[in-house]
Amino acid sequence: MGTAASAALLTVDVRSAHAAPLKSDPFALGVASGDPLPDAVVLWTRLVNDPLNAGSLPGKPIEVQWQVATDERFTHVVRRGTAAARPGLAHSVHVDVRGLRPGSQYFYRFRAAGHLSPAGRTRTAPAGSARVDRLRIGVVNCQDFQNGYWPAYDGLAAEELDVVLHLGDYIYEYDPKSVYPDRQHTLPQTAGLDQLRTLADYRARHALYKTDPALRAAHAAFPWILTPDDHEVENNYAGLIDEIDDLNTPKYQSPSVFAAQRAAAYQAYYEHLPLRRPVRPGSPDYRLYRRFDFGRLARINVLDTRQYRTDQPPGTASDFGPIASGLGNTAGTLTGAAQEQWLKGGLSGSSARWNVIAQQVMMSQIRFPNFLDPAHPLPPIANLDQWDGYDPARTRLLRFLASHRVANPVVLAGDIHSSWFSDLRIDRDDLTSAPVAVEFTATSVSSDFPAAFDAPLKTANPTLNPHVRYFDGSRRGYLRFDVTPERWLAEARTVDSIAVRTSPVTTTASWATVAGRPGLVPA
Repeated sequence: MGTAASAALLTVDVRSAHAAPLKSDPFALGVASGDPLPDAVVLWTRLVNDPLNAGSLPGKPIEVQWQVATDERFTHVVRRGTAAARPGLAHSVHVDVRGLRPGSQYFYRFRAAGHLSPAGRTRTAPAGSARVDRLRIGVVNCQDFQNGYWPAYDGLAAEELDVVLHLGDYIYEYDPKSVYPDRQHTLPQTAGLDQLRTLADYRARHALYKTDPALRAAHAAFPWILTPDDHEVENNYAGLIDEIDDLNTPKYQSPSVFAAQRAAAYQAYYEHLPLRRPVRPGSPDYRLYRRFDFGRLARINVLDTRQYRTDQPPGTASDFGPIASGLGNTAGTLTGAAQEQWLKGGLSGSSARWNVIAQQVMMSQIRFPNFLDPAHPLPPIANLDQWDGYDPARTRLLRFLASHRVANPVVLAGDIHSSWFSDLRIDRDDLTSAPVAVEFTATSVSSDFPAAFDAPLKTANPTLNPHVRYFDGSRRGYLRFDVTPERWLAEARTVDSIAVRTSPVTTTASWATVAGRPGLVPA
């Protein structure tokens, strides 16, 4: 990439000569843990003075002490140490604590310059050979700060879970105005641009999201496993092709300039989350696909379907387009060849009871009424940003699951701001064939689903999409899974309203799949 372009997009407002010392609590963004292994977990925090200005702290490393204990009073500390919060990574701290006991609960905290952080609770994964009787998982995605409040995270924090999976759109990169005066997005450094571009932009937006107390509480309650979707960088980006290029308008950014933007976005993502693999500042490449085993009960393969994908097939100026465009996309891939082989190796070599593919966009073959032309709703169209835009790649994967007899495959997705529970078949129209997997697509925490689409889809799905067993586009919330060797129970946990900070959480749907019998049944 060009040096000037790279430097411009990585600009940070650093005024170290006049930076304030740690006179106030530097832990305003909270604490978090993640990427649990049987003997390890990553602990995270980030020191701030002004959360929206990474240059408001001294331009030098700050020593941070950390502790891990078996009790919340910290009377039995089992691990402790120090870490350097460095200005080059926005004074973030990532501690990979090793030597912990498998399948155990711990408490952790940080101290810097006499200030004590809130305490967090975390849990290691069970030993790889352990026979695990139960695993409890929460699934969240799509939390547009401007669109409303996050009572779903209050509900999530009150659950009894072993781990939380976040499937993308942790932040949103655009800047429309919110109807809520206290939910306005930060402004990009580039005046008049409705899009984050620089490292300072992405840092400020991540920090803004972390100022929400409900999100901080949910992070402090459980270890999280996260993977980004598109809005952490730019809507609908594919590899090094940005949104504007994808819309077939005059190119706003070359791939080399977009690479610098992607590098800034990936760095800020790492700086604000409990990720084990360190980022390389200035690099547009950041490997985020990885695998987690929870004893012999579940293997979770976490995918990245943005960084390595080919461009969406030609369609329209929205996500939607002709079904044939996806069917004919023989060279298309969401994962890239290396990640696809990695996934297949992890599936075929697994001895787990349940084999999970946790990723971003819906894999189910969905036919939508033609919302682009309400006067003529048929023939149906497809969302070409989902796996429907890459049908040959999806068929290849589903055939692999069947031919290699992968045990109890479960696909997880987000992105579409609505709940979809579906049976996955190689031929979606052959309802007499057994499903090869099931898919649970989680609704959003707060991001909007068009209200006008909800009723037509509920009416059309039995005919257009009979493999969809449950759909709801009207509610925001999260999924809760209760997994045993015998069955996988999925519950849609939804809130009454996102127009207020506090709203009750209720279970609005319960479905299950039974081990050895692919397909969804009402619970």
